[in-house]
Amino acid sequence: MSKTTWKPGTMVYPVPAVMVSCGNEKEKYNIITIAWTGTICSDPPMAYISVRKERYSYDIIKESGEFVINLTTESLAFATDYCGVKSGRDVNKFNFLKLTPIPAEKIKAPMIKESPINIECKVKQIIELGSHDMFIAEVVAVHADESFIDDQGKFRLDQTKPICYSHGEYFGLKKSLGKFGYSVMKKKTKNIKE
Repeated sequence: MSKTTWKPGTMVYPVPAVMVSCGNEKEKYNIITIAWTGTICSDPPMAYISVRKERYSYDIIKESGEFVINLTTESLAFATDYCGVKSGRDVNKFNFLKLTPIPAEKIKAPMIKESPINIECKVKQIIELGSHDMFIAEVVAVHADESFIDDQGKFRLDQTKPICYSHGEYFGLKKSLGKFGYSVMKKKTKNIKE
């Protein structure tokens, strides 16, 4: 297989498309769509978001030291895109999109009620990188929509119809290809699990 060489760039795709809510006063509540986000540590649980300095939410997050990562779904795709292209300087996104800000438990930033998972985060460090600064944060609480918890107590993320972002487009996720460890599972155990 031959390869073509491109200039260095961001080619780790697909990535999550999340709505990050911020602001510790109702008048300053805002939502920004972030694709540069992820988990960076399990213990303590930590996540990051990378934000351009010129974005309206940048100063809100820097000054408050907190934010909420709200997972997105197919039904939230329009809102996810809108919050990434419209500035909170010009529009109240909660009002325009008819999204519901609800109180978080550990921080003052609001959660988005319509999101199936809300991850409360407290900023621990800001790293200046170039086009974006990385906000490294400790996860202080996670909230799950009870309507997606099955009889065994498992959260069914697949039933929320999550979305991701890849090369300027949003995509739904369709089916599981296997559980963690399936590649090394003994055949007998594998048959029982199926």
